Amino acid sequence: MNPSQHDTHSLQALRDSLAGDPHRPAYHFVAPANWLNDPNGLIQWQGQFHLFYQYNPAGPFHGTIHWGHAVSDDLVHWQDLPVALVPEEGKFDQDGCWSGCALDNDGVPTFFYSGVFPQVVNIATSQDDLLTWDKFEGNPVIPGPPEDLHVASGGDFRDPFVWRDGEAWSMLMGSREEGRSGLVLLYRSADLINWTYEGVLLAGDVQQQDPFWPGTVWECPNLFPVEDQDVLLISIQENKQQLLYVVYYQGIYSRQRFIPDRSGILVHGGSFYAPQVMMDEQGRRLMWGWLQEGRNAAACLEAGWTGVMSLPIQFHLNDDDDLCLAPAPEMIALRRNHRHFGLQHLPDGADLRLDGIAGDALEIIAEFEVPATGEFGLKLRATPDDQEYTRLMVQTDAQEIAVKRDHSSLSYEVNRDILPAPVTLTPGATLRLHIFLDRSVIEVFINDGIRTIASRIYPTRPDSLGVSLYSRGGEVQLISMDVWEMASIW
Repeated sequence: MNPSQHDTHSLQALRDSLAGDPHRPAYHFVAPANWLNDPNGLIQWQGQFHLFYQYNPAGPFHGTIHWGHAVSDDLVHWQDLPVALVPEEGKFDQDGCWSGCALDNDGVPTFFYSGVFPQVVNIATSQDDLLTWDKFEGNPVIPGPPEDLHVASGGDFRDPFVWRDGEAWSMLMGSREEGRSGLVLLYRSADLINWTYEGVLLAGDVQQQDPFWPGTVWECPNLFPVEDQDVLLISIQENKQQLLYVVYYQGIYSRQRFIPDRSGILVHGGSFYAPQVMMDEQGRRLMWGWLQEGRNAAACLEAGWTGVMSLPIQFHLNDDDDLCLAPAPEMIALRRNHRHFGLQHLPDGADLRLDGIAGDALEIIAEFEVPATGEFGLKLRATPDDQEYTRLMVQTDAQEIAVKRDHSSLSYEVNRDILPAPVTLTPGATLRLHIFLDRSVIEVFINDGIRTIASRIYPTRPDSLGVSLYSRGGEVQLISMDVWEMASIW
């Protein structure tokens, strides 16, 4: 077995070998090297936060998936730990330990995870601070999808999400059925070992025109309360457009039924996928998601790594009961060298470079008065000659905000698609943009998180560090802006 899978010194050596990569984030979690995708098994255990994740130690590509492992005392700084789950020849996970969750079963930390192939549900438990895991001898506890469902060829049946539900345990599974598109399946158990299929909790319909119902496969379901509502998250594969995105449903879950009331895309921009939600010891629901690469496989192979975790994110409802996202307040600990800018008038055609503001790891909070018409926003990672820059673009007429990447890199190996977020932009109202720039990562929380965008960029020049304000097609008022440099979490 590769010693780098189990030796923390080897993992640190891998991480150190990539420390000079200009696209490696400074304050978002990344694997020591190689491939990272879905967050898994999120749990706070004896005060520490444990982040497990889909990991391929063989290289920066999807292969035989293991579970990587990191731990944090403060939700900000992370320490690599040995790989937690390893596929075993002749077992029900010999082709990979795919996504799943963690729970506390009367003091016993317990994993539920997908074994492949075929796709089944397995259990593992730990007795030693979550460092080593014993796979249940009776695996798989669910040997496949229900026989009465016409699950599509390929047997899509994965990503168990388990929680205490009254006097028993409930489990959600992501799946799909021929002619019906994606499914979320519900199971119940009294002992976590013997499971009964209860039916389809929610189903898509390939005939529906609603943009939040398509998708050939539904993955990584999560169900949890936010204040007086219940929220169901589903990660959707849409093969027609090769899209991966996350949909939320707000509604009521009661007596093993979920009745949705409203829905939407959780995070716009085309990068965020496969989130997992946990409850910490304060009772907060915290979420991480996988930020996919925006460059091709050859570029990832050359870099030696792929995949980033989002910031830890909290949920709340606003006064209109809209689901809103916010970065965990613990991230404030990384702020350094604060700069404040007051009221600033930007005439039509303005492109104002901010003196003394430069960097590739920044937090920015900017408030604008929404104009009646035109486009405005910020330019990030800009070179002095504007050969490279990325726009955070607000379009009043279109009622949209997007990360515009057409000039973000001189490389031909990167994605330049624009996937805007619809936002209500009322003239005279205040628009608040909370921006986290971390080398190749941009996360934006709009108007206290009623909309969120995540994107990836890959500037090539070392002087792509400037920040500017701009306006086109009309004038705009900057009300205030605060900028911090962000320290590394390593």
